Amino acid sequence: MAAKELPTMYGLSESDPGQDLIKRAGIAPANLEQIDRIMAEMGRMRQIERRIMRSSQQFMKLNETDMRAIRKMISAKHAGQSVTPGALSQYLGISSASVTKMIDRLEAHGHVRRTRHPTDRRSQCVEVTEETHLAAREQVGRHHAKRFEVANAMSPEEREVVIRFLAGTSDALESSLDSTTAGEAD
Repeated sequence: MAAKELPTMYGLSESDPGQDLIKRAGIAPANLEQIDRIMAEMGRMRQIERRIMRSSQQFMKLNETDMRAIRKMISAKHAGQSVTPGALSQYLGISSASVTKMIDRLEAHGHVRRTRHPTDRRSQCVEVTEETHLAAREQVGRHHAKRFEVANAMSPEEREVVIRFLAGTSDALESSLDSTTAGEAD
């Protein structure tokens, strides 16, 4: 694959010119260039993902929290699980009052319906309507299918390298977030 010109806002020379965060002495220029290309591609992918999300939200007339709730309900439905308002509150990290308001709004627009809990008569469940499920599959699912195609085209060894990179990056970012929030608590 030919190298293409990518935005450089994620490049080390632009983001850390004084080497305050990343000391680059002893790292070969070719390695630094390749790392910059990885960072640029990750940035490009995040930009495209944001465009996909905004497009889906506009099409379905939903906000980001609504979309996360819809995805949770679809995943639960596929797994044969029920979703309660309390489970949505915990998953989304919002208050039960906010979840109730969101469910009321989603129900009024035909995206979800309330049902009786299968085992607890005092509780209710929320499930996505078939129309919204189909719209979400068309709007978001087709993008996930493209990711699958790219991953499927790789060899098992290449996929293991990508998995290791993504898992390591996620772990490092989570660790940096944990250390930042720990400092705020002090």
